[in-house]
Amino acid sequence: MTTHRSFETFSQLPYERPNYETFSTEWNTLLDRFRKAKSADEQSELFGALNGLRIEFDTAATIVSIRHSCDTSDEFYSAEQKYMDAVRPQIAEHVNDLYRALISSPFRSELEQRWGVQLFRIAEMSVRCQSPEVLPLLQRENELSTEYQKLLASAEIPFDGKTLNLSSIVPYLQHTDRAVRKAASEAKWEFFRIHADELDRLYDELVHVRTEIAHRLGYRTFTELGYMRMLRSDYTPADVARYREYVLRHIVPIAVRLRQRQARRLGLERLRYYDEPLYYRSGNPTPKGDPDWIIAQARQMYAEMSPETGAFFQLMEQRQLMDLLTRPRKATGGYCTMLAAYGVPFIFANFNGTSHDVDVLTHEMGHAFQCYMSRHHPVPEYWFPTYEACEIHSMSMEFFAWPWIKRFFAEDEDKYQFQHLSGALLFLPYAVLVDHFQHDVYDHPTMTPAERKRRWRELEQMYLPFRDYEGNAFLEAGGIWQQQRHIYESPFYYIDYALAQVCALQFWVRAKTDRPGAWQDYLELCKAGGTRSFTELVALANLRSPFEERSFTDIVGDITARLEGVPDAHFD
Repeated sequence: MTTHRSFETFSQLPYERPNYETFSTEWNTLLDRFRKAKSADEQSELFGALNGLRIEFDTAATIVSIRHSCDTSDEFYSAEQKYMDAVRPQIAEHVNDLYRALISSPFRSELEQRWGVQLFRIAEMSVRCQSPEVLPLLQRENELSTEYQKLLASAEIPFDGKTLNLSSIVPYLQHTDRAVRKAASEAKWEFFRIHADELDRLYDELVHVRTEIAHRLGYRTFTELGYMRMLRSDYTPADVARYREYVLRHIVPIAVRLRQRQARRLGLERLRYYDEPLYYRSGNPTPKGDPDWIIAQARQMYAEMSPETGAFFQLMEQRQLMDLLTRPRKATGGYCTMLAAYGVPFIFANFNGTSHDVDVLTHEMGHAFQCYMSRHHPVPEYWFPTYEACEIHSMSMEFFAWPWIKRFFAEDEDKYQFQHLSGALLFLPYAVLVDHFQHDVYDHPTMTPAERKRRWRELEQMYLPFRDYEGNAFLEAGGIWQQQRHIYESPFYYIDYALAQVCALQFWVRAKTDRPGAWQDYLELCKAGGTRSFTELVALANLRSPFEERSFTDIVGDITARLEGVPDAHFD
């Protein structure tokens, strides 16, 4: 049974920089004993002790990461983040030493029966992702990712007599006055244009550093290493390429029709890039209260959803495990992470007064609920599954929240549900575009920044043929992807959202006729954590694999029927 440390609130969690030398000495002593152990029982006991060491270090690193992203200008945690960027690859190498010992254990068959084969799959892939020779390159990769995060967090965009950041400008991007949203879009992209050289430099160096890491580890390209890093044990780039073809065949034509319908709904002859965020002439649905009110509605929703979600949300509130409001110098985006020693997740987001606030809360709550339901597993690798499986929990939770959406949006319930469901389809072509772009970049690492941007624009015209930049030079040149932090910080982490979306939409279809059965499968999926590979978890949840074309054909009819069943006049 896993034992977790108690605490009152996140703000009260103590932090002291862990001593790497002490960690290394203790780790190597335990690992030497593990290698010399005479039984599976002895190795199991030592495995637990080694996990205890890494949990302590990982928890300290997570506290730093959270506090740094909550305020990137905090000098203390900026320094601590720099330290962690340097030391994390060294810790990972120690963990790889443990993985090597696990793989070669004379008691491997007994250990597999105790812990499952997935741990050993993870071990075998992880040891192929790193070696002492590439530690300096891994440290540099971390530094560059942090530089990118800080650059985006530094955005100060003058607009409407205010100084906005990349989160707080979003409501203006959805403004009902076309002139306002065009001006807001231009102001946002002016920030990226001004910093284009720096953004190009960061990504160019990241591509070359990652490619050098791959070559030193014996890979032909970083693409091969990237899949190994993502722990993709049961599908290949060829499977993903086939999935992209399914999206082109089944989803892109629907996306084109949805955008054409959107233009008609807005009374426009042609939809421009700055029109895309606005779904309705009368305005997009927004929550009918402030952040505290949203949390109150979520509290009631999760209390009614299930006993498990009710107790969990209460814990998240009481322990202050959510930071949801946007602030100057706060990092962009949203995420969920885990404070391993305490057995609890933490949710980070940037509310901005749009429907995104409900989306991001339910999305990240899906991640958090899963890892909390998986905290009992004695193997840390099982607290989260691989990323594409993780995104099933989050995206499905968005749809499981539908019966309570009226609480948040009142008379705009139908608006929200139409926007959410159509947005799920519109997202898929963009997601596979990001993936296709990254494959091309890392398969051709000598491309210049300008060549990369041209390639993005070519792919964009294939997957998003409706997009019209109206002559905006920066966007026409292919620069829009530089806002997508996954491309910089987590290479190849994006197709995961697309794969999971198809699974989440299956849950949406099933819940219409058998919500109890769909929810029970979702709950079992959450409890399973990372004990299985992606396709094994999909099967466990009684879902069809997204690598089967029928996963698209089975759901498209239900979705389009729902969307086409609501006339645009209903939204006026």
